Amino acid sequence: MNVAAAPTAKGWVPFGEHRTWYRVTGDVGGELPAVVVVHGGPGSTHDYLLNLCSLAEHGWPVVHYDQLGSGGSTRLPDRGADFWTPELFGDELDNLVRRLGVEDNYVLFGQSWGGLVVARHAAQRPDGLRGLVIANSPASYPLWRREMDVLRAQLPPGVDDDLRAHEAAGTTDSPEYFRQMRVFYNRHVCRLRPWPADYVASFMEMADDNTVYAAMNGPSEFTVTGTLKDYSVVDLLEDIEVPTLLISGRHDEATPVTVQPYFDQIHDVRWEVFEDSSHVPHLEEPERFHEVLLGFLQDVQPTAPAFRGAEREVSSHG
Repeated sequence: MNVAAAPTAKGWVPFGEHRTWYRVTGDVGGELPAVVVVHGGPGSTHDYLLNLCSLAEHGWPVVHYDQLGSGGSTRLPDRGADFWTPELFGDELDNLVRRLGVEDNYVLFGQSWGGLVVARHAAQRPDGLRGLVIANSPASYPLWRREMDVLRAQLPPGVDDDLRAHEAAGTTDSPEYFRQMRVFYNRHVCRLRPWPADYVASFMEMADDNTVYAAMNGPSEFTVTGTLKDYSVVDLLEDIEVPTLLISGRHDEATPVTVQPYFDQIHDVRWEVFEDSSHVPHLEEPERFHEVLLGFLQDVQPTAPAFRGAEREVSSHG
């Protein structure tokens, strides 16, 4: 994919007493639905997903935003864990779609944590939602936590022992923990060396202010001790009616076990597995990713309804 195009609009929309930062690439209000991009974390930023802007070159306007507590949106470092709830971020997405005037014609793209946010939104069956992309996202944090133990056990000898020793001692902010944490991240989060600049930007933003991540997730991807540890959208998935594309990487921390409920319970779904990717196929295999995503969007636009009712399928590509 190309370097992110300059935005055609950017700013803030009010969200209660706060405000949500957004940028739009392309022109909303045309025939093609806007693609609203929901980032992961919780507490990350839009930066690592900026290469989705290239969809605008093909006519699909793209909306990025920073969720409350991160990036250019209102920061609330003094709010306790009870403030940061899935309902809060669901309400923020509802508000954004309405405020930007795309509620009658849009597609949602949710990556990682963002996948649970968009699944919750889609289960409400909004009239204007045309399609759904759930990328590298678990359907259940209890499943995620079990699978993290599986992946941790496969790390090089001594790595997981060191990580668990720091977790037990409460020293997860130490350089040693970070160094061993990177062993897991380099396998299961981003396999590119060096990490792409857009990914580093989001990673550093979250490291600079980890209020939301610490409250909802915990000290690392594989140590979920926050308020999300028992959260799941599995019970909502049968209510999703729009065509849905699942994306995951062969080496993804979002293992097949964590993605399977989406495939089993969403009625109209396809699943693309990227063989050379982990958690960010849009960065690790950008050309193939772009091809898959563009193909899906072409299927769900109003003039090409053939995808609706398609058989379930899982595809892998090397």
